[in-house]
Amino acid sequence: MAVRNLWEPSQRIENGYFRSLQEVTKYMEVAIKNETDPFKIARILKALLATPAFQRYAQETAMKMVTNLFADGARNWRDAARRSSRGRIIYEALRREMQGPVGSEVRNQIQRNAAIITTLPVDIAERVTDYIADESMKGRRASDIAKDILKMFPESSRAKAQLIARTETSKTSTALTRARAESIGIEWYEWVASKDARVRKSHKMMDRVLVRWSDPPRPEELAGEKNAPKAYHAGEIYNCRCYPAPLVSFDRVSWPHKVYSNGVIRIMTLRQFRQQAA
Repeated sequence: MAVRNLWEPSQRIENGYFRSLQEVTKYMEVAIKNETDPFKIARILKALLATPAFQRYAQETAMKMVTNLFADGARNWRDAARRSSRGRIIYEALRREMQGPVGSEVRNQIQRNAAIITTLPVDIAERVTDYIADESMKGRRASDIAKDILKMFPESSRAKAQLIARTETSKTSTALTRARAESIGIEWYEWVASKDARVRKSHKMMDRVLVRWSDPPRPEELAGEKNAPKAYHAGEIYNCRCYPAPLVSFDRVSWPHKVYSNGVIRIMTLRQFRQQAA
């Protein structure tokens, strides 16, 4: 079994989040089962958003994912503390963090993810509505359009749930790591990219690059790609499997080392980096 790196988000948590989101899509699938009116299918999906049971489930699902990441991250920080000269500072920060900015970020991530879950029926309903419009223009019967929707629903909703699980678990993990790092004055992290064939060219370029939290890069622009998205940190963009490894001590990496600053990646010695980080 492969050993997970210290700061890598747990696949177990992402998988659990995906299973919870699948329960949402199954609930929607049951609600529209046997419907022959495509417009009614769209209305039913949108109406699910307003039900108290669905709102409660979204909140509980988001809370479970975020608190699992929070607890998993705490173990990572305790391990880092044992290896770092900042050990006492890290332990003290962990003890009181729910009363400070880290606790605020935990609550923010729960609300953000709950909101994303509640938009799942609306997103799917909008895709259904678009499909109805396109097929109606072709002169197809409503009952045939409804059959298509019911046939396509499981696959399309699963894909949407998987995208949300992967993207939001990663984004939440990065947000919590950043909040904890900045709360104790750790301003830099090392961007760690996945090592398989699916890694994006732009993210492969960022692998093992030191980045300052206050200066996020634009990896696609650095790779010379057109229409680059706005700047972001490791793990913050859709389907990203990268993650930030906080620079808890300068001797945690080998020198000279790649450093991103002001739109450029440079090779720096430890002395140069200390001047840059000052």
